[in-house]
Amino acid sequence: MSTVVSTPVAAQPETTFSATGGLRWAISDTWQMVKRNLRHIPRSPELLLDVTVQPVIFVLLFVYIFGGAITTPGMSYVNYLMAGIFVQTLIFACMTSGIGLAYDLQKGLIDRFRSLPMSRSAVVAGRTITDLLRGVLAVVIMFVVGLAVGFRPEGNALDWIVGLGILLLFAFAFSWIGVTIGMMVGTPEAVQAALFVFVFSAYVCQ
Repeated sequence: MSTVVSTPVAAQPETTFSATGGLRWAISDTWQMVKRNLRHIPRSPELLLDVTVQPVIFVLLFVYIFGGAITTPGMSYVNYLMAGIFVQTLIFACMTSGIGLAYDLQKGLIDRFRSLPMSRSAVVAGRTITDLLRGVLAVVIMFVVGLAVGFRPEGNALDWIVGLGILLLFAFAFSWIGVTIGMMVGTPEAVQAALFVFVFSAYVCQ
């Protein structure tokens, strides 16, 4: 009579592989959602108004209309202005994350995504990354317009890279606030009203 001895198989490699595969799956799904959101822009160019036309209007408004009423001792008024315009424009741009998510919830699109074999975080992550890309476009446009009206940045290249990274990180964090409100409130109108509190606070602080 023979005895069969079974050797236990370690499960750690399989767990690591599934975790790595899940991460790749989530990244791939998020990138697909980003491309979906970007495809909507050529079909609806007005989605870029808040990061193209609006920053230009604010810069020209505060430089040529309100510029004479504000004094900034020791520094250029335009240099003082552009820092606030950068933050304000990115906050406005990141409002669309929560509003767009509320539209998807209202139309039942999120329920369709839940029925698909895709990462649950891809929908919200795709929204926030898309707004981050829109924010980069806004920064480039504002920088060019600022140079045209007298903006002369100070500091070296490393200082500007760090400052830009902090600015975009702030915008990315604010877009997640919009997403959270969008999931809690549910309607685009209510999301816009709720986000106005944060936008107005940032507007006053600058």
